[in-house]
Amino acid sequence: MSNISKVWIVDFGSQYTQLIARRVRDMSVYSEIVPPSVTTREAIDQQVKALILSGGPASVNEVKAPQISPDFFEMDLPILGICYGLQLIARHFGAQVHSDIHREYGSSWIEIKKQHALFEGISTPTQVWMSHGDHVDSIPDDFEIIATSNNSVPAALAHTTRRIMGLQFHPEVEHTTEGKKILANFLFNIAGLRPDWTPEKFIEQTIADIRERTGTEQVLMAMSGGVDSSTMGVLINRAIGRRCIPVFINHGLLRQTEQIQVVRQLKNQMGLPIRSYNYSRQFLSALKGVTDPERKRKIIGREFIRAFEEIARQFPNVKFLAQGTLYPDVIESRSVNGPSQVIKSHHNVGGLPKRMNFQLIEPFSCLFKDEVRKIGRELGIPPEILGRHPFPGPGLAVRILGEVTPRRLSILRRADAIYIEELRSSGYYDKVWQAFAILIPVKTVGVMGDKRTYENALALRAVTSSDGMTADWARLPDTLLSRIANRIVNEVRGINRVVYDVTSKPPATIEWE
Repeated sequence: MSNISKVWIVDFGSQYTQLIARRVRDMSVYSEIVPPSVTTREAIDQQVKALILSGGPASVNEVKAPQISPDFFEMDLPILGICYGLQLIARHFGAQVHSDIHREYGSSWIEIKKQHALFEGISTPTQVWMSHGDHVDSIPDDFEIIATSNNSVPAALAHTTRRIMGLQFHPEVEHTTEGKKILANFLFNIAGLRPDWTPEKFIEQTIADIRERTGTEQVLMAMSGGVDSSTMGVLINRAIGRRCIPVFINHGLLRQTEQIQVVRQLKNQMGLPIRSYNYSRQFLSALKGVTDPERKRKIIGREFIRAFEEIARQFPNVKFLAQGTLYPDVIESRSVNGPSQVIKSHHNVGGLPKRMNFQLIEPFSCLFKDEVRKIGRELGIPPEILGRHPFPGPGLAVRILGEVTPRRLSILRRADAIYIEELRSSGYYDKVWQAFAILIPVKTVGVMGDKRTYENALALRAVTSSDGMTADWARLPDTLLSRIANRIVNEVRGINRVVYDVTSKPPATIEWE
């Protein structure tokens, strides 16, 4: 990525950090979320062109408040601080930051006090979103107030001679009506960046990188049939041809007829020489009696490694393993980006056991799913594959709450197939980001055929999203939900009640486990 514009977003634990990354990416500028521990040496080596400091829950006055190296402020690097980031800048340059008795949270208005490139084309007053408990109480030397809030709080500061500035409000959220324009002003007018983050550029550079890295070696490629691995398979195949060995593992946790469909699509529609292996018995045996969701994920991750170890013995000279890790997987799998919490634990992000003598190739670990879809379209991947809903690595194991058994898998597979079938026939499948059924470990009383029943409850989930980092529940028509529920309770033995999940992410996640 050395020849494209790159922005670092330093994560101080804000719930909006990923939104900043998305807003920057949406303007065709490459952004990367990094922890506060990054160094100026790394920034120079990676040719970072601008720095954005995120918000965060801490106070800059706390003893252990997260910081960045003060050396960054000595570089000729455009810096934009947001909320906590503004307060960090102000405090570094000698200002006082005080805690308020009452937080300023929610919609507010700011008035631009001085012309500045950051506010070019921005109306005054303009509506913004505030979320802070501290505020800058004095102005550091060589800085000036360029905007104030309707509570007379400094809403924006800027250095008089250098490209260092900060906002007390959050331009990345939709509630800041001109926030995207403000960010664009920083990226293009102030930092002088180019909108050069395009699918074509990514494909060109990734192919070159893979060829250079692998030389004449073969690459074992983990295929699931989803959007990510399918797109990656085509990309790597285009880069190295027959040296790419696509492998599909059936872990027994797939949806109805999924193995057949995946193999047919990959082989017949995309021309990939897919090799299919059935490890369902091993996976289900390892999961027997396990109910804790975290243990499930760990076991599945372990079994995948064992499966690939065994398969790899057929290819003793293979040195590389490619997998479809996405940027949200990286963000949510480990607490590497500031004080964020681990959400996913089944992804092999960051490496494999040392005994597996593989080097990882993860070309999509810097991408969001919608960006992968754009790349897939550029590569000519069929729409029916690109439009496939995300499917978790642990498969149906995280959609069966409690123990995973063959009977419970059979019940869920049939119910989920009916749900997806009805979404497709009604035209709603392509209108939602993700939809699936969840088997709940709760039995409820019902009446069917004049008889009392005591069977499983099933939950339906459908969400809208752009990248999976945040999501809202999909407003499916009542008539559609009624038809789906009626079919499921009548056609799937073992279910007598269907409920619909109306929770957004956050506070929930998209998946239930």
